[in-house]
Amino acid sequence: MELPPGLAVKAENKVCKLLKSLYGLKQASRQWFAKLSTALLDYGFTQGNSYCSLFIKKFESSFIALLVYVDDVLLASDSLQEIELLKNFLHDKCTIKNLGELKYFLGLEVARSKNGISICQRKYALDILQDTGIIGAKPAAFPMESNLKLTVTDSDLYEDPSAYRRMVGRLLSLTITRPDLAYSVQVLSQFLAKPAVSHYQAAIRVLRYLKATPGQGLFFSSSSELQLKAFSDSDWAGCVDTRRSVTGFVIFLGNSLISWKSKKQATISRSSVEAEYRALASTTCEIQWLLYGLQDLNISHQQPTLLYTDSKSALSIATNPV
Repeated sequence: MELPPGLAVKAENKVCKLLKSLYGLKQASRQWFAKLSTALLDYGFTQGNSYCSLFIKKFESSFIALLVYVDDVLLASDSLQEIELLKNFLHDKCTIKNLGELKYFLGLEVARSKNGISICQRKYALDILQDTGIIGAKPAAFPMESNLKLTVTDSDLYEDPSAYRRMVGRLLSLTITRPDLAYSVQVLSQFLAKPAVSHYQAAIRVLRYLKATPGQGLFFSSSSELQLKAFSDSDWAGCVDTRRSVTGFVIFLGNSLISWKSKKQATISRSSVEAEYRALASTTCEIQWLLYGLQDLNISHQQPTLLYTDSKSALSIATNPV
């Protein structure tokens, strides 16, 4: 930081004491959130149990939710009057800018219709293709060959590991709305330390698939029932280097996909049943977190949640009360 214009200090070994947090300091974002959350709590909001940046206020006949990401705020309510009152309150506390109906937020493109809400990252995907020079390449039908086995011992290290890391990092951001990329990106992210040419070629294959489907994303139907159901699966010792298994699950709210994961398990499973059971456990944790989120949003949910698996042995272990 530098001293403001007009303030001259002759002694070189002196410092200035700040009386408050300034924009750009590492403490600034925390101080801003503390100020905003205090104001919202004083207004009558309660902080969500599932997500600390979610604030909820319930009325007799209406409901309003507020989601905060640093200085970007989303409002959702079934009462336009309550939204206007809240915006006036926030404007009195700090100057805000109303951007209208949600269309673009943190790289997400949001489109609304009477059938539901669609979310994608088309512009972000096209920017990746343009920056990597893949915009003119031949599209691929799927992101990764099913029989492809990449290892850390692959020879011929890639000459520009920073470019590989940057590419995989941007693909990770795409998995926010692209569950079809989750497994491929999970595989590629294992080789960030020393990427080989084969790893880079596999990443290019994902980009070629991305070229064929840049606008693909998520759709949340307005007529979908508010009932959770989940599907869990796992391979066994799928990682050639560590012999660890990979967990995969998807969770739907009605017919709308709201959560998914493809992740290598933390420990080595000594049987396929153990790997499947660990996948069930991870999925159950995610389901419980989503149930807390639905409760915060004033959405009633019929218990229990349906969880599907293709392993009868793992299901027997999960249902055994002993």
